[in-house]
Order: sequence, then C-alpha cells, then structure tokens
Amino acid sequence: MIYQGFAAVYDEVMSEAPYELWTSFIVEAMKAEGSSGGRQVLDVACGTGEITTMLYKLGFATTGIDISAEMLAAASRKAMENNQDIPFFQQDMRELQGVEDTFDAVCICCDSLNYLETREDVVSALTGAFNALKKGGVLIFDVHSEYKINEIYLKNTFADSSEDISYIWNSFKGEFQNSVEHELSFFVRSEEGFYERFDETHYQRTFSVSDYLSFLKNAGFSGGNVSADFQYGKQPDKLSERIFFTAAK
Repeated sequence: MIYQGFAAVYDEVMSEAPYELWTSFIVEAMKAEGSSGGRQVLDVACGTGEITTMLYKLGFATTGIDISAEMLAAASRKAMENNQDIPFFQQDMRELQGVEDTFDAVCICCDSLNYLETREDVVSALTGAFNALKKGGVLIFDVHSEYKINEIYLKNTFADSSEDISYIWNSFKGEFQNSVEHELSFFVRSEEGFYERFDETHYQRTFSVSDYLSFLKNAGFSGGNVSADFQYGKQPDKLSERIFFTAAK
C-alpha cells in the first residue's frame, strides 16, 4: 500500500504513537545483539521520518527509505527543519538496491512489514535487509500479532474528531488467514474552513511467530530473538499485540 492522501495528515493522526518506545527498543536491541558500536542505521519504510530523526538526535547516522514520495517529502522537510543531514530515498522494501554491506542496523518499524501480502514478499524484504547489513549488524522489525489482527481490528471501529481532522476507521476480514482490510475516511479542514473528504483502503497480513522465524532463516539469518510489546526479551503471550524480532547477520 502506498500512502497517498493519508501522508498529508499522517503525523497529526499518529501524534500519540509511541515513537520513543520504538527508538528505545532499537537502541536496546543493538546493544543486546552486539551492534552497539556501530552508528549506521537504515530505517526501511520510514514514513514521515519520525523514528529516523529521533535516532539521528541520539547520534546515529540514519538513512530513510520508503515507497511513498509523499511520505518522503514530509520526512525531508522534518529533517531540514531540525537541521539534520539525513538522506532519504524512494525504494520498495522488497527491492532494496545500492545498500549492500553498509549498515550496522536495519529497522522496519510500525508494522510496515504487515503491508506485504505474500510470504515471498516478506522473505524478499528480509533478504534485502540481510544484504544491507554489515557482518555482525542487526535487523529489528515488528509486526501485528495474530491476536491484534483477529480480535482488536476485526471486532472494533475506530474514530476520532478534532477541529482540523476527523476520521472513521473500519476493518474487515481479508482474503487470507490473519489478514485485514482497513477502510479509512478522513475529513480534513482547509484554510478556508471547508472540510475535504478522502478515502483510503489499507491491506495488512500477519503470520505466526514460527513463520517469521522461518522467513528469517530463508533470508540468510541463522536465527532470531522474539520479544513483545516494546519490551526487549519479554516473551509474547496470547494477548500480546505487537511482536518484535531481532536477528544478527
């Protein structure tokens, strides 16, 4: 899914997202996996660059990649406003190019991997991450749990209303097991005071923990560690909503 109209309001809609927790997890995982001495980090599917810029502030040399030109434009503006020298490139995470053996860490945050529809696509993305890492570098990514897809998304409607932006978010069962289609309708207030509506449909699919560990092996990693809900080393349980994986090259 390529974010289109949503990119313009993404930061406001996601203003309460726990980006600090993602950033802290990345730093802790790099230390735990033995990659704490490296500073080169590739943020895959970086979106508007929130995590990319936070890592830069912590002293990392960050690079952002995303498939959406609109998202990258927002990320570039954010970096420039913060006087940060961060390169951003438009690339599909399934076809990473020009980054071989470059980075000490590759992160794929905010359930971005769930936007890939097939097992083959997931393995392609993980293989690209493997190739982008230096020897000893670490891959860090998170995905929605099966519980979140089937019990949180499929049994609830989400909505919010503010003076400038309102939205309604409905989710429906997808084509495959553990998949969901999100139908989002946004109402955005213009400078003239009128509200413009735009709609987007997002598709997400997740797999079991054992599947993701198998995908990591298929991508070249010898194994992987599993954590839950932003707590490095915490094992997932049946109510965990977000699963984190770390794997060293």
